[in-house]
Amino acid sequence: MPLDLGDLDARVASLNDRYRHHSATAVLERALHDPEVGQLALVSSFGAESVVLLHLVSVIAPQTPVLFIDTQMLFPETLAYQRELADKLNLTDVRTIRADRRDTDFEDPDGTLHQFSTDACCHIRKVVPLERALKGFDGWITGRKRFQASTRAALDFFENEEGKRLKVNPLAHWGREDLEDYIVNNRLPRHPLVAKGYPSIGCAPCTSPVAEGEDPRAGRWRGQGKVECGIHIIDGKVVRGPLPAAEAEAAALKENVA
Repeated sequence: MPLDLGDLDARVASLNDRYRHHSATAVLERALHDPEVGQLALVSSFGAESVVLLHLVSVIAPQTPVLFIDTQMLFPETLAYQRELADKLNLTDVRTIRADRRDTDFEDPDGTLHQFSTDACCHIRKVVPLERALKGFDGWITGRKRFQASTRAALDFFENEEGKRLKVNPLAHWGREDLEDYIVNNRLPRHPLVAKGYPSIGCAPCTSPVAEGEDPRAGRWRGQGKVECGIHIIDGKVVRGPLPAAEAEAAALKENVA
């Protein structure tokens, strides 16, 4: 039974104050057991860095629901990696979610929507199915980190997702070196595309290899001026598509979709 949302802003402020100086592991462990947080699900893309958070959850609470969005446009390597990690880490409640067939048949009958509107494609294949899957949860755990994009530069451990639920970002303060050290020290399997030049992995049509010296997310929606897969909220307004630089910075405190 979901918690009464009450004053979600106050609850988020209280949680951030309470856990501000805690480690990622402590934040995750306590969030999964803190009655003020409620029932959580982990949302994972099973991408390049996902194994870190998945491993942490498998150690702390392997029964945590894990929501995997299969857009039906993922790399075959991602689908194989998802099965490998679920088995290796003994994750007991992995739920694969997909867009409603009626939505894709109507909006994208020939699977080419991404060629004309990446935002519309992400919306029907990611945002809508995730919103449907999160009903019944008080919040969700993400793998977002401050270093990944300017829109994430002010990321806190806890966020208010537009008054609907909490978002928990245990790895908010981790850097690339922290992730690398964790993967190496725990001998975790890497996504097979990482070795082929894909440091950030999404859907196959909209992900390309990254050259040496490029930003790790440069291969996502290359040439689209797009940095996030979902919708941006600025001053309570839904804005689709790439954000102007000034608005992207303003959105840093309010960006609500991983």
